[in-house]
Amino acid sequence: MRKLYYWKLAKRELKLGERTLLMGVLNVTPDSFSDGGKYTEPDRAFARALELEEQGADVIDIGAESTRPGSRPIGAAEELRRLIPVLKRLKDRLTLPVSVDTYKAEVAERALELGAEIINDPSGLTFEPQLGRVVSNHNAGLIVNHMRGRPETWAKLGPMTDPMATIYRDLDAAASRARHVGIDRARIVIDPGIGFGKRGAQDSLIVGKLGQLAALELPIMAGPSRKSFLAHKDPEETRCATAAAVAACILHGAHVVRVHDVKEMRAAADVADDILKSIEEQ
Repeated sequence: MRKLYYWKLAKRELKLGERTLLMGVLNVTPDSFSDGGKYTEPDRAFARALELEEQGADVIDIGAESTRPGSRPIGAAEELRRLIPVLKRLKDRLTLPVSVDTYKAEVAERALELGAEIINDPSGLTFEPQLGRVVSNHNAGLIVNHMRGRPETWAKLGPMTDPMATIYRDLDAAASRARHVGIDRARIVIDPGIGFGKRGAQDSLIVGKLGQLAALELPIMAGPSRKSFLAHKDPEETRCATAAAVAACILHGAHVVRVHDVKEMRAAADVADDILKSIEEQ
């Protein structure tokens, strides 16, 4: 049974736990692992955002820097060059909140000024701790994601000895860092970082034991979509594998799932929600 939360954002409040919210992915990067290069043109990105909203997304998460395995970091200027035209086009054109996937304080500041309501920090406030202050100043929502190492070093990392204990401890520390700079607990969502420096079997374990994170008393987001532990040669098979992982995440306590294929994953999420509801009614 999922606990109910009210996630406070810059301009609104989202109810989490009654039904699963879908965060639709919009990458405006040339090199993301799944859809890099498809939405680098601002007009195409704008059209895709409207399409995601129409398909049933509850939040749109825009990323302007790839965090795929082996990717190299880019500077704030380049990230903003990709991001700003899209945010300007989307401002006041969507009914749903916009999240920006960044660990840079400078990028977060500008994104929030342009109407974003959530910062999705892939580093859990470890790369640029001052990001937390920016989020606090804007009363925005914050997602703290668990990342092990950095994308350019993931291939060299050894296995984790106790993945869930490590993730639990690190997310607890990330939430404490956020609270320390004035971010209200009601604004924080945690994400175990499936694929972020973990091996395939560990990613499966995270999904299966996701419910252990509920003890942190914070809403949970999971992002299994198209990750390598689900990959098949046929994209349709990868989509089906993603739907299975999405349903498993929900049944193990995820309040929000971050997905690329919103229409298909909405169907999977609705079934998982119905199963959860039937259990709760017993």
